[in-house]
Amino acid sequence: MATDSSLLNSELELQQQEELYQQLLLQTMGQVQSENPDSKVIRPQPGMCVKTLSQPDKQKIFINICQSNSVPPPPELSKEELVELLESEDPTGYRVPMSLGEPHTEIDNSSQGCTAYDVVINQEFFNKCQKDPLFQQFLILVSLEGLENKYSLELSRDWKVLKNRKFFGSLNEQNIRTRSRPVIQELQPQKCPTAAAKRPEFSLLVEPPAGDPEYLIAEIQLPGVPSSRSLVLDVGEDRLVLTARPSLFHLDIFHPFLIDQEKSVAQYNTNTQILTVTMPVVSS
Repeated sequence: MATDSSLLNSELELQQQEELYQQLLLQTMGQVQSENPDSKVIRPQPGMCVKTLSQPDKQKIFINICQSNSVPPPPELSKEELVELLESEDPTGYRVPMSLGEPHTEIDNSSQGCTAYDVVINQEFFNKCQKDPLFQQFLILVSLEGLENKYSLELSRDWKVLKNRKFFGSLNEQNIRTRSRPVIQELQPQKCPTAAAKRPEFSLLVEPPAGDPEYLIAEIQLPGVPSSRSLVLDVGEDRLVLTARPSLFHLDIFHPFLIDQEKSVAQYNTNTQILTVTMPVVSS
């Protein structure tokens, strides 16, 4: 994966680029090892329960949207910005920090098996969504999108919020990140991407193509991005988040692999304007 020669204009430029390639790793938002000082195990507090169906098999799905002060709040979002997001092609481009728990089997009121998922968000943001139906609609939408991306699901948008029921089944403990770890200080994001940010075209490749996967490779097209200094890249255990400033592109995807964050590397080719992220696969 050779980079364009324009990246090598000076010794300082080379050093900066190599630093980016080797260190542009995520402050993960997924589950992390319990010995990490920036994470802790929490038991989420009940919030609200959303009932929907999986597609196309029409199986009952319950989503427990829970709350915890241990989850960081999302960037400020005004009512006007929210309306723009909901009217855009990608309303889930706004990044809401959340912890997505593993599915757990439950029994519904008809003594039939069903599946429940726990989604944990910041308590203050949850309260804000409870006070405004538009924010609540948006919260449910990004929760569905997050679960679909992480677990390769297709969920019906014909959902129902259960009255007088804050959760369904049991709420499981979750190991969450409590503090971000910026790797390159100058690339700290200042504001959330708005509706102006577009979802870039990308592809996910598995190497080798057959047998046990060793690497997951993301190739992201970023036309108009002059250099890697405009990028903020987050690589989690099962999630990749990319923002190109100022509000050019925003990508937030889950993938079905557990990857080694510490050995992941990123490389931006200014000639093709493609960012390549190579992530060693631990397990699928």
